[in-house]
Amino acid sequence: MVAFVTTQAHAQNLFVADQGSGNIYEFTPGGAQSTFVSGLNGPNVNGPNSLAFNSAGSLFVSAYFSSNIYQIAPGGTRTTFASGLQPVGLAFNSAGNLFESDFGSGSSGSGSIYQFTPGGTRSTFASGLNEPWGLAFNSAGNLFEADALSGNIYEFTPGGARSIFASGLRPVGLTFDSAGDLFETDGSGNIYEFAPNGTRSTFASGLNDPIYLAIQPAPEPSSWAILGVGAVALFSFRRCKP
Repeated sequence: MVAFVTTQAHAQNLFVADQGSGNIYEFTPGGAQSTFVSGLNGPNVNGPNSLAFNSAGSLFVSAYFSSNIYQIAPGGTRTTFASGLQPVGLAFNSAGNLFESDFGSGSSGSGSIYQFTPGGTRSTFASGLNEPWGLAFNSAGNLFEADALSGNIYEFTPGGARSIFASGLRPVGLTFDSAGDLFETDGSGNIYEFAPNGTRSTFASGLNDPIYLAIQPAPEPSSWAILGVGAVALFSFRRCKP
């Protein structure tokens, strides 16, 4: 899993969960590597899976084999945010609540999506899922879930109503681009792109085992750029005004 963060201390740095080593590595835009946090392996098992940042710049990490979700402050201090889980995918909604896809016992229909408030209070958002993996929110606040064993991508309204967005897949990772298209990594070795109406196209093929994916957001225009656009618009208005 990879994630970008844009906090002042770590502006546009790339964070990578390295499951084998139990480390999370941080890369600057120039490629300089450092270890942001280590020791995320469970007893004799692999470590971190999914990564997600909240609006305050804290990094949340799902550690499936140790059954925890960790919260790591911008300075690297680690605390346990939630435990006793089988956590896989993570995503924040616009209200700052954390959503977590959970394998449960691993048997068919035992998977769930849990919702955590910023204070850590847990509730069940959805249940009866079949090996839920990636999570992603669209701009309307609907949650999309990659349900691997059923072969479906489910769409949930903020109130929890579920519908099938796409089927006949082997879905794993999900992410949206700024145009509202959904990208999905598939066990077939493809990356599929879905338009908002559900139309599917193949974005990439011939991959080995694609898991999670992320799209770096476009940088916001600076105040000088906005001022420049405004000045051009005002000049054009004055020239065109009768």
